[in-house]
Parts: sequence; structure tokens; C-alpha cells
Amino acid sequence: MEGEKETMQNGQNTLENSQPTTLSKNAKKKLLKQQKWEAKKAEKKAQTKEQKQKEGERKRKEWEEKLSSCASEEERLKLIESRRELRKERMGKRAEEKEEKTQRLRKAKEFGLNIVIDLGFADLMTDSEIHSLVQQIIYCYAVNRRCASPGHLWLTGCSGEMENQLQRLSGFDRWIIEKESQSYIEALQDQKENLVYLTADSETVLDELDLKKIYIVGGLVDRNRWKGLTMKKANEQGIQTAKLPISSYLKMSSSQVLTVNQVVEILLKFVETKEWKTSFFQVIPQRKRGETDPEEPEGVDREELEDEDEPSEKKRQCDEVPSAQLN
Repeated sequence: MEGEKETMQNGQNTLENSQPTTLSKNAKKKLLKQQKWEAKKAEKKAQTKEQKQKEGERKRKEWEEKLSSCASEEERLKLIESRRELRKERMGKRAEEKEEKTQRLRKAKEFGLNIVIDLGFADLMTDSEIHSLVQQIIYCYAVNRRCASPGHLWLTGCSGEMENQLQRLSGFDRWIIEKESQSYIEALQDQKENLVYLTADSETVLDELDLKKIYIVGGLVDRNRWKGLTMKKANEQGIQTAKLPISSYLKMSSSQVLTVNQVVEILLKFVETKEWKTSFFQVIPQRKRGETDPEEPEGVDREELEDEDEPSEKKRQCDEVPSAQLN
């Protein structure tokens, strides 16, 4: 009798577990939006691949036509040698540019703005959210590497699944960046008085950037689930906090969040331009900028800004993942 009862209960539990979970209205909307974005991304990727193949085929045919039009074998060999020299020159120029970027990054260790990405929230995120944060970190490093006056980037609390995903990146071991398994409060304990956590919940507005300070950006995807977490963490550790002066220059539209890479890029742009408004307009996508001051920031071309909203597939991917709330 007891065996039959247990079997019935197990059957009932199995039935309950097999029933699909009912999604809320908001969850369904988010899922649909994500599916549409992924489909659009896949379509765009396929189109880009096809265009590259067509362009490669076009160039190959042009080259073959050039060779076949040569009047003699001597002329043909000269054309081939000329092409080799041009390619060699181009590769040499790329090597020089790469070395210049490397030297700037090394110099930034001493003279650049110190920016910490706090990776101590990995246990609060899913694997896919960690992957999204890794993509943002890739973009942070790429943007910083291109800067004429780069900052010095730190990754603190880099351990567990976060470290595993970063280590799988090609060339990550050669990045000119500080990688710490310790938290920033441990790794930079002798600089505690200079630590400034950037959080939207702070009452202190960041008017200027101080090269003596070390600015911390919270590496937390989908922060809406964890409102006030970074402010609470900073208060418990007894370190300074500040927020970007976005509301002084822009009225944000629907989305009130910025990604880690956007915050880092804004800081780097301010170092370059010394103007918050210009920095915000050049980094924050137009879809997130609602009503703005009718006066355009000096030195910023509107059409150029439109193009910069979506410069690459990787940046679009980074832009889609919320990380830092705004005020």
C-alpha cells in the first residue's frame, strides 16, 4: 500500500516538473526581443560574410585580369614583385602602429588614468551574463588600446568562471592590463584613500577626473536585479563614491543603464576632450539619448555621431547588455 502511494506521489511530482514554466508578460517581451535581436544579428553576420566573399572574388578576378593583360613575362614578374613590396610595406606600417600602441599602454601604467573593472559579482550572474561581461571587457581593452592617451586598466576579482572565460580569449595573456585574482580592496589596500567607486546611487557628482584617483566600475550585468549593490559595497568598505554627471547634459530615453564598456569609454573620452557633453554624445547611442540640449557639443559632427552608434558587430553586442544604472 505504501509502495503504491509512493509511486503515485513520484508520478505526480514528475508530472508537475514536466509542466512548462509560465512566463510573465515582461519575461515574454524580453525573450521575444532577445530572439529578434539574435535573428537580426545572425542575418547581419551572414550578409557581412557574403559581402566579404564577393569582394574577395572581385579582387581576385581583377588581379588575374591584370596579370593576363601583361605584354611580356618580364612585365608580369614586375607586377607580382610590385604587389609583394606593397604588401610588405603595409605589413611594416601595421607593425609600427602596433608597437606605438603597445608603448602608449606601457606608458599609461605610470601616467594614465587608472580604471578598475570590479569582477567580484560573478557569483550573482549566469554563465551567459558572464559571457556578455567578457565581451564588454574585450571592447574596453580594444578602445583603450586605440586611444592617443590610454588609461591603465585593472581587472580585479578575476577568478572562477570569469577567469576561465577570459583565459580562453586568444592573446589574453599578452594584454597590457593588470589582472588580479584578489579584490581591488586587497590588491590596492595601500591606495584605499584614492579609490572611487562609480555608482548611480552616489550623491557626489563627478565634475573632473583626478589622475591620482583610481576609478572603479562595477562589472555586473543586469544590475536591475541588484539595485544599490555597488553603493552598499563601497559604503561597507569605507571608500569614496561618485556618479557621472549625465543628467546635467542629457535626458535619457527609455533605457537608464550603461554597459561597462560605455562607462570606460566615457572616462577615456573625457581624458581626451576635457568635456563631459562631448564624451556622452560620442559614446552613448542615440537610442538612449532622449531630449537633449538643443545646442550641439562643440567639435562634434552629428552625422559622425550617428555612424559611431553602431561601428561594429562587437560594439552592438556590448551595447545591448545593461550594466550600470544612470542618474
